[in-house]
Amino acid sequence: MTSKEKKVYETIGLLTGVDEDVIESDANLKDDLEMDDIDLVEMAMTLEEEFDIDIPEEKLNEFRTVQDVVDFIEDLA
Repeated sequence: MTSKEKKVYETIGLLTGVDEDVIESDANLKDDLEMDDIDLVEMAMTLEEEFDIDIPEEKLNEFRTVQDVVDFIEDLA
């Protein structure tokens, strides 16, 4: 697991209360991890600050799985 991927899992774990070690890459952010729109915005803000990037709102709405977020971060940061 890369350091970027680890940070994504840590961030999602903190927001959802799910242990990052049990979060699966194909877990659906809303259905499996029960993240609502506020959680997604908080995730984006945390990752933007951590990696000094910008996650456009339209891109945020496209994230379905944990892997979608990881791929985006790894491609940008």
